[in-house]
Amino acid sequence: MKRTAALAASAFSVAVLLTGLTACGSGDSETDATDRPGAGATASKAEKTTPAERLSKLMITTSEAGGGDEVGKLSTEYAFAKSQEEVTVDKKACAPLAYALNQLPLGGTTADVTRTVSKEGLSGDVTYVTLNAYADGGAESAMADLSEAVSSCGAGFTAEAKGNSSPYDSVAAEQTDKAGEAGDESLAFKSTMTVQGTTHTMHSAAVRDGDVVAVYFAVNGRAIAEGRPSDTKLAAKVMETQNAKLG
Repeated sequence: MKRTAALAASAFSVAVLLTGLTACGSGDSETDATDRPGAGATASKAEKTTPAERLSKLMITTSEAGGGDEVGKLSTEYAFAKSQEEVTVDKKACAPLAYALNQLPLGGTTADVTRTVSKEGLSGDVTYVTLNAYADGGAESAMADLSEAVSSCGAGFTAEAKGNSSPYDSVAAEQTDKAGEAGDESLAFKSTMTVQGTTHTMHSAAVRDGDVVAVYFAVNGRAIAEGRPSDTKLAAKVMETQNAKLG
């Protein structure tokens, strides 16, 4: 297995770390019109708002992040995978984790949007934020599947896509801190992977508010590329701000 190749095709790749090109989830759904008198103009406007447009408005911005953090779009050129269909997992139950850890839609979404938040571009600690929109109870189902994956995949799993492999050594639930206490339900967990003999710990969280699930993932790709141990925490203020926008 070529670990360098695996990293180059994932969110940890040096190429991704040093670029800030565009990538955005897509999707669409219809918004029901209302028969309320005098609401024709409002309903017409609502009908033109797609799920993807809604998520873009809900996504945190640089001015809202504050503290020197910049919010940027994510390139899919060097992504581990561009869709769920490209990913295979050695343990089926772990598939939701493979998606969450690689900025892919969680479950069956109507739209998803991903952004990066960091102080040093993509050369230091980065918190990835992926917003997922759902219909017909899909958000609750996605959270349940992710929670089950965390419980079932403690011994680790391996995800593969486009000839590259990403092995995760372990997964463990964590206590949800203040930053993650929001929405209708939340989940926090950490994962580890070993690259060229060096262990890296990455922290993640998912927060559901109604029909939207926010997935957070923190990593220091520079440390991984340079062979330095890392234990990257989620940006608390970013989570608090983003969760507030959802609610």
